[in-house]
Formats: sequence, C-alpha cells, structure tokens
Amino acid sequence: MEDPVNSQQAGELLDGLLGSLLSDFRFWFERGQVLLAHCPDQVMAAEARLALAEQLTQANLELAAASSLRQAAPTPMALDMGTLAPWHKLVLEVWGLSARMRMAQVPMPELPPLPPLPGLDLN
Repeated sequence: MEDPVNSQQAGELLDGLLGSLLSDFRFWFERGQVLLAHCPDQVMAAEARLALAEQLTQANLELAAASSLRQAAPTPMALDMGTLAPWHKLVLEVWGLSARMRMAQVPMPELPPLPPLPGLDLN
C-alpha cells in the first residue's frame, strides 16, 4: 500500500524540479535571443543566426505549452526525454555561441540574474 504522505512529497519534489528546469530553459532561450541580437557575422553567419533564432522561438513556444500544461495538471507531471533532449541541445548551442563571442572579444550584453532556486532562501 502506497504511503500518501510519501507520494505527496514525491509529487511536490517532482513538481519543484520540473518548475526549476523549465525556468532554466526559459532563461537560456531568452539569453540566446539576446546573444543573437549582438552577434556579428564574424562569429556566426546571418543565415545561421536566423536558423538558431527560429529554433529558439519554436522552443519557447513548446516551453510555454509545457508550462501551461504543468500549471493546469491536477497532479504533478514529468516531461518525456524526447521533449527535453532537443531543449538541452539548444542550451548547449547558446553556451557555444556565448563562448565564440567571448573568444572573438565581442562586448557581451549584461547577463540578467539567474532564476531563483525553489525552496532555497539565500537571504
């Protein structure tokens, strides 16, 4: 027989982890758009920037849908790795773009504060 307290705690943990993960994706997708707006042709060709911008826009739409489903779901939910893997790949592309821009000594736009970690009060 399943312990309802443990089940509730596991559900809360799952929901917190998913919320944090979605927040991180949102942060890096937005950061990617900012980097693309400041990226010169010497770092990434215009057509490659456009393709990455389109991927980020699509990923943001998917992320918004997943966030809406999470909020509407009556119980905690998870996302399939088939959904998350392309988002992880996209974040790696954003990190790579940032590294190439730094190596080319492109002035970097200020980084907004990272999203807060749920359940951690650092003050």
